[in-house]
Amino acid sequence: MNPQNISPKYLDSNATTPVDPEVVHAMLPFFNERFGNPSSSDNIHAMDAKKAVEHARETIATYINAEPIEIIFTSGATESNNTAIFGVIPHPMAKGSHIITTEIEHKAILECVDYFCELGGDVDYVHLNPDGTVNLNHLQELIKENTKLISIHAANNEIGTIQDLKAIGAIASSKQVHFHTDAVQALGLVPLNVRLQNISLMSLSAHKIYGPKGIGVLFVKKRRPRVRLKPLILGGGQEFGLRSGTLNVPAIVGFGKAVEILKKRGDTIRENLKQNRDLLWQLLQQIPDVELNGSMENRIPNNLNVWIKGVEAKALINMVSQFISISTSSACTTSSVEPSHVLKNLYGSEKRAFESIRIGLSRNVTEKDIRETADIIATAVQKIRAI
Repeated sequence: MNPQNISPKYLDSNATTPVDPEVVHAMLPFFNERFGNPSSSDNIHAMDAKKAVEHARETIATYINAEPIEIIFTSGATESNNTAIFGVIPHPMAKGSHIITTEIEHKAILECVDYFCELGGDVDYVHLNPDGTVNLNHLQELIKENTKLISIHAANNEIGTIQDLKAIGAIASSKQVHFHTDAVQALGLVPLNVRLQNISLMSLSAHKIYGPKGIGVLFVKKRRPRVRLKPLILGGGQEFGLRSGTLNVPAIVGFGKAVEILKKRGDTIRENLKQNRDLLWQLLQQIPDVELNGSMENRIPNNLNVWIKGVEAKALINMVSQFISISTSSACTTSSVEPSHVLKNLYGSEKRAFESIRIGLSRNVTEKDIRETADIIATAVQKIRAI
């Protein structure tokens, strides 16, 4: 491993992605040339900004088969998740209400649910199959008369498991319960169709699809049975009264452009990611005592999560950090010394959680990058095991 011969490789795309140059180009004019406030009176600068915002809104809506009025811009998926839960079940209504979720959701869901319980609400965690998918029979059994919301992610941010949104949505719809999904990891990698999948609320984020950080979307169903939300942020009444505050026009434009790129090149992007992901897993299996976390078949194409037995993940990451960027778990929990809650809940083993690494392939990774990455990891594993 000679740093002079190997360029650093970014393999943590489940945490974030670099902004696509086309996205940057689309955003730049809205910082200083086309700087109007879309919520201002109808002057030319305001109308120009408003037109750009509505174009992005329509682009995103079309991509998930929604209507533009159902797209609410937020500061990111965390705000969208909070709004979905506490907008559907405002604080005074928590007591006596029931939510269903899983124990391997993102912390932005789990901490909301914990607070919901502190307010007097009730939660049930649906059983999971060995690959991390929801046990649909158990989900159906958990629904009660006071169940207000089912919140289950579309794809897991650590092990990449894809949930059967259509089946979950059908169960929720049959019981007249709102279905929310955090689809941050799924956007651009998994088919999302809010009508076909009976989704009531969906959280999205731009920075996982080569868009800017700090901008998200909450899809809020307006068709019957429509979702009625209590806004969490009050003020000027922007975003159809559901999210007040001056709109981040450059970021919104960037989100729209990132989705436009998915429309044009999504199939090619997904196929390249899958080929490189499969090659990397094939090469990593040459290391003794490695095991995949999650399912290889039912997995987003940019994700690998690998248990390397007897090798502490943090030690491995530190050893390879000048060559490749990988992680142990969610980017939102990396300051914690606790093991991944996803792996711990799914496999019941702290040891496995501490010895697992997450690899998130980027769009521009090459076969050469994949082979070099496998060599770097194998060499590091050999050195750690020797010690």
